[in-house]
Amino acid sequence: MDFFDKIKLIFQDKGLRNRIFFVLGALLISRLLATIPIPGIDAGKLNAFFSNDFLSFLNVFSGGGMSKLSIVMLGVGPYITASIIMQLLTMMSSRIKTMYQEEGEIGRKKFTQISRILTVPIALVQGFSFLKLLEGSSVITHASAFDFSLNLLIIVAGSILMMWIGELMTEFGIGNGTSMLIFAGIVARLPTSIAQMSAAFDIGQIPVYLALGAVFLAVIYGVVYISEAERPIPVTYAKRITGSKVSGGVSTYLPLRLNQAGVIPIIFAMSILLFPQMIFQFLSKASIVSVMINNISTTIYDLLINSWIHGILYFVLVVLFTYFYTAVTFDPDQISKNLQQGGAFVPGVRPGASTSEYLAKVLTRITLVGALFLGVIAVLPIIVQSVSNMNSIAVGGTALLIVVSVVIDLIKKIEAQITMREY
Repeated sequence: MDFFDKIKLIFQDKGLRNRIFFVLGALLISRLLATIPIPGIDAGKLNAFFSNDFLSFLNVFSGGGMSKLSIVMLGVGPYITASIIMQLLTMMSSRIKTMYQEEGEIGRKKFTQISRILTVPIALVQGFSFLKLLEGSSVITHASAFDFSLNLLIIVAGSILMMWIGELMTEFGIGNGTSMLIFAGIVARLPTSIAQMSAAFDIGQIPVYLALGAVFLAVIYGVVYISEAERPIPVTYAKRITGSKVSGGVSTYLPLRLNQAGVIPIIFAMSILLFPQMIFQFLSKASIVSVMINNISTTIYDLLINSWIHGILYFVLVVLFTYFYTAVTFDPDQISKNLQQGGAFVPGVRPGASTSEYLAKVLTRITLVGALFLGVIAVLPIIVQSVSNMNSIAVGGTALLIVVSVVIDLIKKIEAQITMREY
């Protein structure tokens, strides 16, 4: 079946067509919400404030609403942070780990509900901190405590609304709703980025532009290749004889993906890096603390935003979070137990503990490749910008990884729906 036949089938299938239109409608609503600003904004100071590349990354994860200080400026950031905290708790609490990994669909629903509840206080803390930071930078002014409280309530409600829209997209649409909202925020910035690059076009920089284009294509190829790469572990099912019936005896394989974690480690690492930057930037300008704390905070903030220090920390955190998230989502002991209970074994490896050790050893080795690749992709914009003196956020790195990953996932989900329709 060629591409055009698949497109034809998509529009012939009423259920699939409705899902796609639902996603498009939800994305349209999210983009409209991202254009509604909160009151009291100084537009000139706002543009200067978001000239910082790292805040531009934060704007990406907010769905593009933060650069306009919209009512949904926090986007799905608090929900992502809540999910990070819950994932960390699975490593610390056996009860939460059991709920997430062993209680099936009911356990995962409880896990998600706790994440939703946790989103509210996180949104309050993030919203309060960010509004205070904006006040300290004179980007926004509040005439009274009531105005401040009202703006805080609005942006927290906006964050909860975006979380709800994302979950509706996941349930009634196609693909992961949260990823789709981030994807929409990135794509919405492309026309502005292209216009800025066109305005700064210099014919003498054509070799640099060609080199950036080559890097762009290489990153797309690498993301697709690493995302699809997997290490097959051969698995054989023992023969079973029940009366005159013989079952089992077949061979298959267990696919271990080279990049089990996807884009999640980059989101985790960026969230961890941006939080202390916001805190120290606020303390460096706050009048409620002493001059010594202002000076210390300014020094630490300058270190954190230094391109090379930020890049090294970013790379290390991405690698560590890749291993962490892989350990949370893939449990070799549980896989080994399931294989043993199903009468399956890995040829040449004893069932039980030996199989678990073997799977953990293979997973550790292949995850290293995936972790290093994600780390390089994460710091690629910093490297390109330092070499070419060009803003590379629009041409590679994290944004490109998210876009390509979301598109790959969306294509797989649509093909799965088409395959189900054929059957």
